[in-house]
Amino acid sequence: MRSIAAWFSLLAVTWLALGFSLGFWPEKLPFWPQRLSVYELQPGETEGEPGSIIRVSPLAGGSPGGGDAFRILYRSTGLNGEPIAVAGAIFMPPGPAPERGRTVIAWAHPTSGVVEACAPSLMPDVGVTLIWGLADMLAEGHVVVATDYPGLGISGQIHPYLIGVSEGRAVLDSVRAARALPRSGASNNFAVWGHSQGGHAALFTGELAASYAPDLNLVGVATAAPATYLIELFETDISTPMGKEMTAMGLYAWTKLYNKPISGLIESAAMAPFYELAHDCIESVLELAALGRAEKPLEWTPFLKVDPTEIKPWRELFEANTPGQAPAGAPVFIAQGTLDTTVRPDITQKFAAALCRQGERVRLVYLNGVGHIYAAQAGIGQALAWMDDRFRGLPAPSDCGS
Repeated sequence: MRSIAAWFSLLAVTWLALGFSLGFWPEKLPFWPQRLSVYELQPGETEGEPGSIIRVSPLAGGSPGGGDAFRILYRSTGLNGEPIAVAGAIFMPPGPAPERGRTVIAWAHPTSGVVEACAPSLMPDVGVTLIWGLADMLAEGHVVVATDYPGLGISGQIHPYLIGVSEGRAVLDSVRAARALPRSGASNNFAVWGHSQGGHAALFTGELAASYAPDLNLVGVATAAPATYLIELFETDISTPMGKEMTAMGLYAWTKLYNKPISGLIESAAMAPFYELAHDCIESVLELAALGRAEKPLEWTPFLKVDPTEIKPWRELFEANTPGQAPAGAPVFIAQGTLDTTVRPDITQKFAAALCRQGERVRLVYLNGVGHIYAAQAGIGQALAWMDDRFRGLPAPSDCGS
């Protein structure tokens, strides 16, 4: 896929062009980074309050509608409570912020990969190609902040794929980072909106918000085709190209994080395509099509030696990272495509019913004729209207009992 060096070269050109166009050298801009490779950490830089900013760099083209846009490197908390750095992007509406401050929508992206190169914010057009409805969110006056999740974009790290506490902390600290950014005008009122893996992240954001970030006010958790019951999703998806891709990414990341040999899970004859899938980046429909080609050898070669959902420690990881085991933290919106074969409608319906039994307020919207890839695109209109109502303080509708 793409080369990180190429993006850093593009970044250097962007900085120089911006400085010349404004009539001064780039080091006069706020938060001038020590290096153009803005995500390359220096010793001691992770020390500080979660959500505080390490570095900022302008995104070429700004935000849709004429506002500012930046790549950000901010502090968060790792799996063992250690300070870490997380990359992301922030988009701001044009003009001054209202006196009460701007509301924030935290975007949680779908699966992009688990290795460094797969960070969405490394894409020069991340806001246009990966955040459906960004222009509409900004037109409504919201600040939009998009975490990459831990491990993406930062050298020498691995992304804790589908580890809920990791995703949730990164989302919450991205909102804190948005508030810390000068000129953003961001208030502490926010909603989280996520698709697929991002829906999983959004649900864990809600569950963690009160304990991890009591300084923030979460008004709603909005999701599109969220990953929920991980064991059931594994069992229904493992025979598909998308399922094999996500399984490869997950097992590769988990064995790295927990220092377990991958040879105990993957057949030796399948190692080459396994590693190819595990190191892939998914950032476009074309790259999704490429999954089928990368997965072809696994059609006739046994892939897994064992079912990881049936043995320790993997089954416990699947179970621990299934959302819904704690209060949702806010009203929940779920958009689900009726033709989704990756996150099946019956699994999402089962999860929504479980939330209802726990006393949560849940809005479940079916997107007729929509599959998995386009769930966020098809659902953003209704999701944004729902989030706007939560920001206005209107009572959350619920489909529970209907």
